[in-house]
Amino acid sequence: MTAPRSVRFDEAVLSRLDKYVREHPGSSSSSVANMFIDESLRAYEHPGIVFRPGPTGRRAALAGGPDVWEVIAALNAIRDESPDLDGETLVDELATVTGLSQARVSVALRYYTAYPAEIDERIARNTEVAEREEQLWAAQQALLRRRKP
Repeated sequence: MTAPRSVRFDEAVLSRLDKYVREHPGSSSSSVANMFIDESLRAYEHPGIVFRPGPTGRRAALAGGPDVWEVIAALNAIRDESPDLDGETLVDELATVTGLSQARVSVALRYYTAYPAEIDERIARNTEVAEREEQLWAAQQALLRRRKP
């Protein structure tokens, strides 16, 4: 649910907001302001988290590192392989697998704890796209192997 709120912007900020909206058809000043304020508050609450644009939309990432969903996907893979790992041992393994420090792994885990649905949805979408692309690649390979009688 949204609630109207009157907010005053500096002219320079408003000018940049208007430019962003013009460059992103389908967006509005309200939706863009809401998105950036939400992201700024999340980054403030979770130091080390930034938001990146991409073909599937903006996503949470470690500053100078991978997306949070990639770290959590690695966590899930480790759990699938070694279900008895937990606690610091699991964090150590995740740090080793991702090449991240334990502190950076902790930032990703903390963000995931706060926003699990967002990250789980991103992981599910990535899995769907990967499966579709693999099926298309297999079909393409089969097409290239066909020979005329």
